[in-house]
Amino acid sequence: MTPHDSASRTVLYIEDDPASRLLVERTLRYAGYRVVVAECGLAGIDLARREEPDLILTDINLPDLTGREITTMLRSEPRFQRTPIVALTAQVLRDQREMAMAAGLTGYLTKPVDVEVLLRQVEFYLHGGQDTIDNAALSDAKTRYTQEIVLRLEGQIRELESLNAELRRLDRMKDTFIQVTAHELRTPLTLVYGYSRLMEDNPNLKALMQTDSGARMLIDGMAHSITRMQSIINEILTVSRIITHRIDLSIGPTNLGDITQRVLRQFSEALQQRQITVHFNRQEWPERMRADWELMELVMNNLISNAIKYTPDGGRIALKAGVPNGDTLRFSVKDSGIGIASDSLQSIFERFTTSSDPQFHSTSKTAFRGGGIGLGLAVTKGIIEAHSGRIWAESPGYDPEKCPGSEIIVVMPMVVPGFTV
Repeated sequence: MTPHDSASRTVLYIEDDPASRLLVERTLRYAGYRVVVAECGLAGIDLARREEPDLILTDINLPDLTGREITTMLRSEPRFQRTPIVALTAQVLRDQREMAMAAGLTGYLTKPVDVEVLLRQVEFYLHGGQDTIDNAALSDAKTRYTQEIVLRLEGQIRELESLNAELRRLDRMKDTFIQVTAHELRTPLTLVYGYSRLMEDNPNLKALMQTDSGARMLIDGMAHSITRMQSIINEILTVSRIITHRIDLSIGPTNLGDITQRVLRQFSEALQQRQITVHFNRQEWPERMRADWELMELVMNNLISNAIKYTPDGGRIALKAGVPNGDTLRFSVKDSGIGIASDSLQSIFERFTTSSDPQFHSTSKTAFRGGGIGLGLAVTKGIIEAHSGRIWAESPGYDPEKCPGSEIIVVMPMVVPGFTV
C-alpha cells in the first residue's frame, strides 16, 4: 500500500497505556494513516460509531470493557460486521488468542510492538486478510468466552447492587440531615423573629425610625432577611415532608383565582421595577375547587417567582387557566425568559437544581437570574403530585441572548381523589 492509499484510511486505536498509544499512533501517522484514539472501551465504541474507521486496533485489557467485549458489541451492528478488528495486546497465551478469535476479532497481534511488522499486518488486514484457528479450538474458546462474560456480568451486577445500597444509605442520611438541620434552625430563628418584632414595636425605636432613615433601613433590612431565611427553611421542611411521603393535605374550598391575584400583588413592586408585563385574566381561573389552598398559594408563589427570575427586564409573563372538561384544571405560567435546555426539562424539578449561573446568584428571588437554592420547583412538583396532578416544562431551548422563553404547565383534578366535595 502506498502512502497515498493509506492517507484515505482511518484507523481507530483503543488503548489505555499512554506509551503504547503514542508509539502506535506515531507509527501509523508516519505511514500516512489517519488515526483516532480512545483510552477506554466505551469511548472507543462511541468513536467507532461516529468515525466508522477502516480498521480497529484494540488492547484486550481496558479499564471498562475488554477488547473481546468491544468486538462483540460492534459485530452486533451491520456496519461493523466486515470491519477488521484486531487485538494488539501483551497477552501471549494461546487460550487468550483463541477466545479473542471466538469473540469475532479478525487478528491477534502481541506486544512489544515491532513497527515494521505492525504496518505489514495492518495492510494485510485492510486487504481482507484474517487469522484462523481450527474449528475444535474455536468451539471450545466460544464456551470459555461465554463463561467469562457471565462471570464478569455477575461481578458487575453484585458491585452495582453494593453501590446502590450505599447510595440509598447516603441518600437517607442526607434527607435526615436536611430535616434535622431545618428544625434546628427554625427554633432560634423563631426567637430572632420575635425579638425583631418587639424591636419594631418599641416606642423609642419607632420614634428613631421616623426621624433616622438609616435606622429604618437597618431595621427593615433585618426584618427582610429574617423573612427570607424563614422562607428557605420552610421550603426545606416542605421538601423533607415530600421526600418522606409525609405531606398532609388540608383539603377545602379553594379559589385559585384569588390566590393567584394575591401572589401577583406580592410581586407587584418587583414587576414594576423590572418593567415586566403580566397577562392575567381573572375570569379564566376557577373560583371553586377542592385543594389545600395554603400549598396551592406556595405553588403559585414559586411558579411566578421563577418566571420573574428568569425573565429579563421589559419581558412578559402570561398566566393562563382553563377547565376543559369540568373535572380537570389546566393552568400554566409562560415567560419570555432565557428558556430551558432540552436535557434540563426534567431535571429542573429535582431538589437543589437551578439553571442560574452561580456568578449571577443573589439573595433576591426576583432579580434577573439570581436567588434561590433549587428547591422551589421540587416543592411545587411534590405539592402538585400530592394533589394527584402532573407538572412539566416546555421550552424551545436555552438562549440568554434571544430569550426563547419557557412554560410550566400543571394539570390536576378539581377535586383531589379520596376527598369529597
